[in-house]
Amino acid sequence: MKIKFWGVRGSIPTPGYSTLKIGGNTSCVEIRAGDELIIIDGGSGLRLLGESLLKEIPLKGMFLFSHYHWDHIQGFPFFSPAYIKENEFQIFGGNGLSYSLQKSLFGQMDHPNFPIELKNMGSKMVFHELLEGEEIIKGGVKISNTFVNHPSSSLAYRIDHENKSFVYSSDTEHLPDGVDQKLLKFAKGADIIVYDAQYTPEEYEGTHKWWGSRKGWGHSTMIEGVKLAKAAGIKKLVLSHHDPSRDDDAIARIEKEAQRLFPNSIAAYEGLEIYI
Repeated sequence: MKIKFWGVRGSIPTPGYSTLKIGGNTSCVEIRAGDELIIIDGGSGLRLLGESLLKEIPLKGMFLFSHYHWDHIQGFPFFSPAYIKENEFQIFGGNGLSYSLQKSLFGQMDHPNFPIELKNMGSKMVFHELLEGEEIIKGGVKISNTFVNHPSSSLAYRIDHENKSFVYSSDTEHLPDGVDQKLLKFAKGADIIVYDAQYTPEEYEGTHKWWGSRKGWGHSTMIEGVKLAKAAGIKKLVLSHHDPSRDDDAIARIEKEAQRLFPNSIAAYEGLEIYI
């Protein structure tokens, strides 16, 4: 498998000089597993991924949406391949989230939000709402899911191909009594996990500057990511969904501390490619 990160920021895009190294686009990850193109989440990073895919027309691909908060779908109206009639996309999201997949994607393009409606984009789109634990098996690739702790809920995904495994668990909050045992079981033995590390422990607990606690906001910390990686026997920890207030230097400090605790850790950045 090849994994490439096109957007690693949480909550809102953060362009500017202080985020040039890490990047300011919101969540979007491209995975190539065998002949399959899999895109996880459609934040603002999806626009750049779309431009890179134009050389592959006609195109077939698969979208996996963790949930439908704005920072995970806002790039979809700017995804150029979706406007080309030769292309086909299977689009997956969770059944039982507070809003349906199709309604969420259509809604953000309704008047007055956007000048073009999703139904006029041109490509063939087939929408699927997954039950928790429902598997997708295609071309030797197995994709499984589980719900994680996030307001209105969110799906974590696991992709298995040729004895390699990749877990994506953005927008998840650890549990008060420690590691989420359901997520631990789901991620057990994975080669890579992408984990939500939006907050520092001080921010999460509410001991940092002016803000109160972020408990219940649906996000986690680097420390909890390390705990999960160690407990689940994961080979590589990728910290992502960086807070919009975090500049390059601050993320570098978090990465350095993560590597002290779990040497095979890295803070995700736009353009990062990992092969497993």
